[in-house]
Amino acid sequence: MTQLGEIQQAILNGESAAVGSLRVPESYRGVTVRADEVDMFEGLDSRDKDPRKSLHVDEVPVPELGPGEALVAVMASAINYNTVWTSIFEPIPTFKFLKKYGKLSPLAKRHDLPYHVVGSDLAGVVLRTGVGVHNWKPGDEVVAHCLNVELESPDGHNDTMLDTEQRIWGFETNFGGLAEIALVKANQLMPKPDHLTWEEAASPGLVNSTAYRQLVSRNGADMKQGDVVLIWGASGGLGSYATQYALNGGAIPVCVVSSPEKAAICRKLGAELIIDRNAEGYRFWKNDTEQDPKEWQRFGAKIRELTGGEDPDIVFEHPGRETFGASVYAARKGGTIVTCASTSGYMHQYDNRYLWMNLKRIIGSHFANYRESWEANRLIAKGLIHPTLSKTYPLEETGQAALDVHRNAHQGKVGVLALAPQEGLGVRDEEKRAKHLDAINAFRGA
Repeated sequence: MTQLGEIQQAILNGESAAVGSLRVPESYRGVTVRADEVDMFEGLDSRDKDPRKSLHVDEVPVPELGPGEALVAVMASAINYNTVWTSIFEPIPTFKFLKKYGKLSPLAKRHDLPYHVVGSDLAGVVLRTGVGVHNWKPGDEVVAHCLNVELESPDGHNDTMLDTEQRIWGFETNFGGLAEIALVKANQLMPKPDHLTWEEAASPGLVNSTAYRQLVSRNGADMKQGDVVLIWGASGGLGSYATQYALNGGAIPVCVVSSPEKAAICRKLGAELIIDRNAEGYRFWKNDTEQDPKEWQRFGAKIRELTGGEDPDIVFEHPGRETFGASVYAARKGGTIVTCASTSGYMHQYDNRYLWMNLKRIIGSHFANYRESWEANRLIAKGLIHPTLSKTYPLEETGQAALDVHRNAHQGKVGVLALAPQEGLGVRDEEKRAKHLDAINAFRGA
């Protein structure tokens, strides 16, 4: 049996603590993009770029373990939109991030390689910890959030997301979670929720923490009870958590979806006010350069029809260019548009009269700090927020998993198995799981 096979077997036997006495292998399989292929999609529209062609499963060396870091045996991971961006080399190839990071220090130089092991989620077991790590030890079952910070500047010590050297692990750093072994900073680690399988535990990380900061945190919209919250893509990776936070926090979600099937998922979560934008035929752009304010007005009227005449206190934005004009228009006077992404394009256009004359605010929100990520994971562990995993692929089919997300052919989150040989493994508290099984499986098969 290989060294990695021995590690895998110990974990599968429920003997995670034994991994500390097992040798770490010299190499592992990771999902990579390659620097010599960054021009492979040149001339193609974004929608025509196929992650199955650019994402490879390669055997790569285990990186050197540095101070304050941990090597983790990855049982499962998940797809985020940043993996799609990486795979289609947009907006720029991520090798530019790695090269910049590599100039920071001799330790950071490890990340500047001709291949990039991607992935910003994981659930697994700590294999080794570096010098100075005392909160975690080999054998701990963990999940990881994706904030990588240096914290040598004063800027990040109030909110680590403001650190001058803040990066997203597995996107702006190497050795990510779509692999059999990952390298993280120890302050990325959090306890694995013990009632979840490996793939379920891996799936919330990035999107759950992002939605928490964006909606709940004082760094975001600071949502309160009774707020009307307009949620774009309410059944997707981000939106499915935003919908749960709105419902749990006593707010009133207005869920925007693109099909009856996605509407049904939102109702399963407990949402009642739903707009199927395709069924309603909204076309916010007349052409590539001109928006249609009459469609904003028709959209706003639909929201008021559902809410009994109220406009959204908060708009949960992430599509970007396609929807941003409508979002600024639709928010109530004094309302907040909080944005964390631009999956339909980065160059936003909106009518500023609706912003300045109505005292609205636009808040930028990017991932989450360790405290926010910890709180978001704590809510998962307590069964108050649930995974939205709909489908899981083996590591070898990560390209197809990324294509699903790229083409919006998915619901919730798409998982990827690494060292876990099959779904359904890793549950440590069956009694707690039984209490929440319906909610845990809400997106399955969707």
